[in-house]
Amino acid sequence: MTIDTATQYAIDVLDGKIIACKQVILACKRHLKDLERSKLEDYPYTYDIKKANKVVKFMNMLPDPATGNPMKLARFQVFIVSNLFGWVHKETGYRKYNKSLISMARKGGKSILISGICLYELLFGKYPKLDKQIYTTANSRDQASIVFKMIKNQLIALRKQSSSIRKLTKIVRSEITVPSTQSVLKPLSKDTSSLDGLNALISVHDEQHENKNTEMLELMESSQSQQRQGLILQISTVGFDMNLPFYFEYKYAEKILNNEEENENYFAIIFTQDEESEINDEKFWIKSNPLLENDELREIILKNLRKKLKEALAKDELSGTLVKNFNMWQQATKDSFLKGKEWDACAVDVEPDLHEKDVYIGVDLSRTTDLSAVSWIVPVNINGKDRLFIDSHSFVGTKEDIETKSKKDRIDYRKLEQQGYCTITKKESGLIDYKDIIKYIDEKVEHFNWNVKGIFYDEYSAPPFITELEDTYDLIPVRQGYKTLSPPTKQFQLDVYEQKIAHSNNPLLNIAINNAITVSTNDVIMIDKKSNRRKIDPLASCINAYTQAMYHEFNPVDLNEFFASDDFSF
Repeated sequence: MTIDTATQYAIDVLDGKIIACKQVILACKRHLKDLERSKLEDYPYTYDIKKANKVVKFMNMLPDPATGNPMKLARFQVFIVSNLFGWVHKETGYRKYNKSLISMARKGGKSILISGICLYELLFGKYPKLDKQIYTTANSRDQASIVFKMIKNQLIALRKQSSSIRKLTKIVRSEITVPSTQSVLKPLSKDTSSLDGLNALISVHDEQHENKNTEMLELMESSQSQQRQGLILQISTVGFDMNLPFYFEYKYAEKILNNEEENENYFAIIFTQDEESEINDEKFWIKSNPLLENDELREIILKNLRKKLKEALAKDELSGTLVKNFNMWQQATKDSFLKGKEWDACAVDVEPDLHEKDVYIGVDLSRTTDLSAVSWIVPVNINGKDRLFIDSHSFVGTKEDIETKSKKDRIDYRKLEQQGYCTITKKESGLIDYKDIIKYIDEKVEHFNWNVKGIFYDEYSAPPFITELEDTYDLIPVRQGYKTLSPPTKQFQLDVYEQKIAHSNNPLLNIAINNAITVSTNDVIMIDKKSNRRKIDPLASCINAYTQAMYHEFNPVDLNEFFASDDFSF
């Protein structure tokens, strides 16, 4: 039996003939697994090699705009195209994948993928026959036009070589049309004059890591509600801001590949380094730069990567190179409190049993209408390892209405409230109701029957209501200065790196971790509250509690028992 190029690529990746990262290996496993599933009567999808090959053949004929020579697809590109076009519904023949995320390092070969997919659908796509609408989208028109120009240049090169394509298509300044089918390809952004009545077949979202919101993505998805063959195509490197929407989209795609989320209609493939140390060995660079499989381009790519890496190391500015050239998420500044990858490694899938345990409770109480937070640190044993489990709950003030605040903060507070991560004030003034905080602490302690070791708070910013808790709990003030906060801040970092901390991916706590930067003087550090007000309150409350939680003894010695034992003597 003849094996197509895409399937052979997957086999070679799994056999180790092609060096690949974990996410690519999982994408290949998914393809091969689905091939087996497609043999079952109750599995609705099949892999149509002929359909895939038609698109691959067309794209292999596309001329390089610079030279006019055909740009033959690399094997990883064939794998992507074949998955997007080859997997179809058994009965209808419509595509299986309606949404995709493709991530790789800069200059990784995305141009031919975007151009080929869009031009094939515009020129030869069968569904629908008429009114095919294809858009390159971004928040700004300039950014959307960059991708459009790339496709336009590709078509201009193709028109030079094909009189039939030249007759079929029409190019104006910012629009490509096929008059015979009333089809159009053009850039689209949120500042476009009219966004009504869209019926997008293909929507390209390039460099999604730069987008501060999901407005265009949501608009395109809603416009495809009547499309049987619609496709959302997200192609992007990673970035520096782990609180922007693309990071969460990226993590969702990872969950699909890891079988933690089930979504048959979402294609995901991510080319990245598994470990930062891999940048020291060129043989691993193909993990994030899959075009290194191309014999003609390999030396050029390697030469460029060597130069970039050498300069970055010499200037002590490695983060930018890790992001752009090796497709690895990095915090925006070297003063970032933690790296997201280390924090992610401390996550647990299931919250441990927290009942009848010691607990250290930290609070960060706002006098304004912003956020207040309560955090709890519970010493537990997870899979035989002693760890400090951390979680938090936030209280949201609303100086403006909650929709405006959610948009400004880029946080869906209503959704998070439904999920139990925060409480939105119900006061007409928009001020946080401190009775809600007291009630929350009392109910939490009662539910888990905790032994409260103390409630740790900033005495200078805490409102008078805090004294209402002193009849029930030990209130321990935490001075907000280097002397007090540097030891727990440093220890928190160290315990994350050594995975002595555990958490369950609380979204607001994750946002705080990703936002936090440190200030330092004379080898002491603390979280910078003044220059970064982007919702670090859950972390601030954690650090307050960590002033004592970091000294917790998991297996304290019973002195009476020790003195009575044979081990004790003078």
